[in-house]
Amino acid sequence: MMKLALPLIFSIVLIAGCIGQQGYSAPEFATITIETATLPVAVQAEIADSEQERATGLMNRASLAPSAGMLFVFEDGEQTRHFWMKNTLVPLDILFISAEKKVVDIQTMVPCAAEPCPLYTSRAHSAYALEVNAGFALENGVNVGDVVSWR
Repeated sequence: MMKLALPLIFSIVLIAGCIGQQGYSAPEFATITIETATLPVAVQAEIADSEQERATGLMNRASLAPSAGMLFVFEDGEQTRHFWMKNTLVPLDILFISAEKKVVDIQTMVPCAAEPCPLYTSRAHSAYALEVNAGFALENGVNVGDVVSWR
């Protein structure tokens, strides 16, 4: 039994060391609360606050849990934002959020079927964007003007 355990332990230590050397870090998460007209809605969102995380977004993921999402944080203030669905496999709702943390636009995005992929452009300037499963906004009564907070 010990002959089998020793190589397994060595492999785990080796893999853990390699991951640390490559600069891997676990994603940050936040609980997002959207104050709708009826009830608050919670989303467990991965935070995309670096250039690399924002560029990758939710690409190549086969699914997204019902109350999960990704919060894109932009350091350049409020601007018109452009998103696309290249290599994104699940349809998504995108909530564009102002610096005052109010929903300023909601759009449904579909996976890109052919090049060039269409752009989804915010109708108002935003400092944040929250991607969730398509239909989430309608199912939960999320509307433009709703207040968003996170911790």
